[in-house]
Amino acid sequence: MAEHTHHTNTEQAILEAAEREFLAKGFEGARTTTIARAAGVTHAMLHYYFRTKEKIFERILDEKMRLIGESVLTAFGQPGLPLPERLRQGIENHFDLLAAQADLPRFVVTEVFSHPERCEVMRQRIRRILDRLLVDLQRELDEAAARGEADPVDALTLLLDIISLNVFPILAYPLLAPLVGDPEGGRDRFFAMRKAENVAAIRKRILKIPER
Repeated sequence: MAEHTHHTNTEQAILEAAEREFLAKGFEGARTTTIARAAGVTHAMLHYYFRTKEKIFERILDEKMRLIGESVLTAFGQPGLPLPERLRQGIENHFDLLAAQADLPRFVVTEVFSHPERCEVMRQRIRRILDRLLVDLQRELDEAAARGEADPVDALTLLLDIISLNVFPILAYPLLAPLVGDPEGGRDRFFAMRKAENVAAIRKRILKIPER
């Protein structure tokens, strides 16, 4: 049991060090010697656990692609809630997930979009989520429009609006940081303001009923 725990802890330490290295330097720039040193293991031990740099990266990539799928799912909000609350919850939770994984948008651009085979895997994952949920969300949006509570809107367009509004401030924050004031709490305040603004923008675009 102790040996299994040690094996698990060592593997986890390598993965955590590898994630930091890959996110900071990308696949090409990452070095297994640096990962081993940061994980507190020998270079030989790292290769014992994962054999190649590609094998380590595949584990990191798989986790990041899982988060991308979860991000898309989160942006829909919770089915069964009233539409105004569902929109608010979906936008806020999606923003919070991205803010907690601030390197995720940049990782997607540099390590997924630039490789057709990785992009295809991500597209298939997201397609499975969209096929399951877009129809139901579109029905809910259409029913709200028929009741006069919302403007007609395409569910996929709505999803793209939410993702676009939420991703940009997080992706661009390193460039925007000098504009948002002091660094102490500046990031959190800026993100809170952007999240509230995004909720207001989407609700105003869609809903005809006043916010309560």
